[in-house]
Amino acid sequence: MIKSMTGYGKAEAVLETGKLTIEIKTLNGKNSDANIKTQLLPKDKELIVRQKIAESLSRGTIDFFLTWEPSAGAAKKINEDLLKEYFNQIKEIRNQLTSFRAVNFADQARMDNELITTISRFPDVLDTSRQDVITEDNWPVVEKAIDEALTAVNDYRAKEGEVLYKDVTSRVKGILALEDEVESLEVERVAGVRERLLKNLSELEQKVDPSRFEQEMIFYLEKLDINEEKVRLRQHCKYFLDTIDSEPYPGKKLGFIIQEMGREINTTGSKANHAGIQRLVVKMKDELEKVREQSMNIL
Repeated sequence: MIKSMTGYGKAEAVLETGKLTIEIKTLNGKNSDANIKTQLLPKDKELIVRQKIAESLSRGTIDFFLTWEPSAGAAKKINEDLLKEYFNQIKEIRNQLTSFRAVNFADQARMDNELITTISRFPDVLDTSRQDVITEDNWPVVEKAIDEALTAVNDYRAKEGEVLYKDVTSRVKGILALEDEVESLEVERVAGVRERLLKNLSELEQKVDPSRFEQEMIFYLEKLDINEEKVRLRQHCKYFLDTIDSEPYPGKKLGFIIQEMGREINTTGSKANHAGIQRLVVKMKDELEKVREQSMNIL
């Protein structure tokens, strides 16, 4: 069964110092494009994650997220450089504002302590992201959660693929049914062309050689013949249905088959010379365009 390129998976790794959440989102794309959107993943583990993504998800635009939620008692690291910078800037402004009055040593020390306490509560100063969340010791737990998230993405893709399969196959079968209707109008179309030519000829009040007229009529009708287009369109539809049933990742090939189907439908329309067939061709084009849109999301 086919899979959609659209997917979502989530898993959690509970560590000693908090909870790590893995989220993977996928969208359709011509190739595999994996984006690691986190600074929590160590560089030596990034290659492993990319290999896992490539092996498991095959194709699509893939976004990989890690979010960290430290436990209540987890140690938090202060960004000392940033704290000092804030402290010096604020102290300089404070000194300018209080320069007109004397401040004793005790008051100065108390104000400095209060200032440090206040600055240490700043979100960017109390920096949990600087910690080594993922270590060699807890990596097996994290790796297991990543695998679970990838499995969830594939499960999601499979469910979406079922919906896609039902939709595109029903539409291709609908195109075949419309082609049957085109064939049922073929005798009427040929008779209509012959009738119009005879009427135009009679209006000219010209005598013609009957045998020569039949030869020209056959030549003209051959130029309007759509039998080859009908045969090729049926073959392409069958190839589409066979491919989607037999190949694990048929998306790209289906795109090429759809191009060929469109070519035959367009040629049928240009040769039709019949209002009823033209209406059927428009319906086939509409169905094929919907198949094209949906197939772009097939893995």
